[in-house]
Amino acid sequence: MARTVLERSDAVRALADVFRKRGFESGSLSVIQQETGLGRGSLYHFFPAGKTDMARAVLEQVGKWFEEQIFVPLRTTENTTSAIEAMSREVTDYFMTRESVCLFAAITLGQEKATFAEAVRNYFTDWVDALAEALQRGGLSTQEAAARALDAVASIQGGLILARAYGDHATFLRIIDRTEQRLLAPAP
Repeated sequence: MARTVLERSDAVRALADVFRKRGFESGSLSVIQQETGLGRGSLYHFFPAGKTDMARAVLEQVGKWFEEQIFVPLRTTENTTSAIEAMSREVTDYFMTRESVCLFAAITLGQEKATFAEAVRNYFTDWVDALAEALQRGGLSTQEAAARALDAVASIQGGLILARAYGDHATFLRIIDRTEQRLLAPAP
């Protein structure tokens, strides 16, 4: 029997779990209903445009979390070391409690990737830019800060893939630690 959902945000959280496990392409409406426990009526009430609307809502929720917990602190925390350490902690906690899956990356793997290309690009650009701003405040040149920020986000994303492939969270933790050390290393 389908469960009753009172808030759209509850439905979005349930959908995020499905998209993390299955990606966008493999999450058919029947699979979504089965795994979320939400009836077709509830799904279309909250997401009239269907599955694409569901995925957009999930990406908006994740994007909002990253904006509040990662990007804003990186942009506003005066102490660069504190900002980088906080980012590392938050990113570790976030991905370790969500099956080591980045939904923005997972959404780009199917035929519908063009549908979400702008949201995905904005997410990664915002992360790299916010991190580069923090590194510049810490004394790195614009070019060095941008290079380190791009490498860091790429390392974190690659670390997620390796951790899942190895079935080992320790891999991700080691990559986060090394990434933090590289970010905080003195300018060359």
